[in-house]
This record gives sequence, structure tokens and C-alpha cells, in this order.
Amino acid sequence: MSTRIGRFALQTGAMSYAELEEGSAWLLDGAPWLLGRRTGERLDGIDDQGRGNPAAQLLAPVAPSKIVCIGRNYRAHAAELGNPMPSEPLLFLKPPSTLVGPGGVIELPPPDLSSRIEHEVELGVVIGSRIRNVDEATAAEAIYGYTVVGDITARDLQRSDKTWTRGKGFDTFCPVGPVVAAGIDTAKLAIRCTVSDELRQNGTTADMHFRPPALLAYISRVMTLEPGDLVATGTPAGVGPLVDGDRLTMEIEGLGTLHLTVAMPQT
Repeated sequence: MSTRIGRFALQTGAMSYAELEEGSAWLLDGAPWLLGRRTGERLDGIDDQGRGNPAAQLLAPVAPSKIVCIGRNYRAHAAELGNPMPSEPLLFLKPPSTLVGPGGVIELPPPDLSSRIEHEVELGVVIGSRIRNVDEATAAEAIYGYTVVGDITARDLQRSDKTWTRGKGFDTFCPVGPVVAAGIDTAKLAIRCTVSDELRQNGTTADMHFRPPALLAYISRVMTLEPGDLVATGTPAGVGPLVDGDRLTMEIEGLGTLHLTVAMPQT
């Protein structure tokens, strides 16, 4: 049985991590990857995806110091964009300000900045212990758990710029959730994305080229990964556009479902 962690905004104004168990959320005194322990307080009526109690607003389940992403890690996705598969992992970063939680809104940039926003659903890896310059076995031991990540992308900017910072870095361009699940076998999980009831992406993590331990070991040779950091491992084929008013659903088997809306902010 997997351990499932949610992060909540409480009516008291406090924020708390919680361990989800049999219809209750047991509050923790800190993030579990920072050795947070149960306080003895609990909230009832909460399911294994953190839903059900109006006194607890579900937030993105992580607050990472950095979000490391992997490009072109599924062959079919690389092919659909006309790109070759890289010989080693292709790394880029999203700023923490891109985070948005379950039920959140993906805010479209002004049309004069970008006119092509696309969805990418990805398996996210949450780091459980600090690693630097480690091998794959040590990297595997450093994984706390997994979550659903959306790598929202301004595709026109990604293609026109020499770097991907603008195309990947707008606020709300990294939805995460609903929970972090530990003890999950990610070798072959269904991974899907639906836009306004249209199934767009329907793949499996079995098609991932570089597996999570290899990715973490590679990243650790470049930068230190801290507990709570998030690594997004690439997307399967089927990426497509998002427009104002779309309803976006991202799902990974065993991890849960992210429900979001897409909107152009009112000026």
C-alpha cells in the first residue's frame, strides 16, 4: 500500500502537509521529506486524492526549491515535434512561480507574447534526500514518491527562442498534484491528458527512454537535488493547444487526477 501525502491550506490560515489514510488526513509538523511527523490532529472526510473536506483547500503537494524538467524523453513525442532523440537527458528548469495546484487556473499569456499554448502531462519525481554526484542506485534510494505534473508550454516561444525559459516559465505553467504517492511502481503506468472531454494524450510510462534513477543521477552531476525538489520526466505523444475556457484533466494511474481550467486573465 502506498503512502499518500497532500498539502492543505486550513481555515485557520495555516498550511499543513498531511498523510492521507482511510478517509482522514493526519496533519504533519513539516514536509515528510524533511522528516515531518504526525501532530495527532486529523481532518476527516478526505479521500485518497485530498478531496472532500471544505475546511481544507488542496494545494500543490510540493514547494520545491527548483523544478527540473526533461525534454524529449518519449520517442513518439520527439517524433511528433520533428526532433531527434537526445543521446543524453535534455535538461531545462521551470521557476517555482510556475506552480499551481489542483483545481487551479492555467493563465494564458497575452496574445502579443504567445499565441500557441500547449499541454504536456508528465510523471513527476519528488526528491526525498539530498543528492549530488551519485550513481543510479543511490539516486533510486533518494526518491520519496511521485506526482502528476503538467509542463504547460508556449510552443511558439520555445521554437523561436534559443533557450526555453520564456516558453516554459510563465506563472501557472506547472500544475502539480493532487498528491505525492510513495511506494508506487512506475514501470508501466497509464498516463493521459484530456482537454474539454477530448482525449489528447494516452500513453504509458513504459515508453520513457531515460528512467527516473538514470535521470536523477545525471541531474546530480550538474546540480544538487534537495529534499522536496521536483523532476518532471517528459511527456508522451499527443500534445496540443489550449485555449480560453478549456477544461484540462491530467491523470496518471495510481497517482490521481489533476483538474484545471484555462483562462485569459482579465485586464
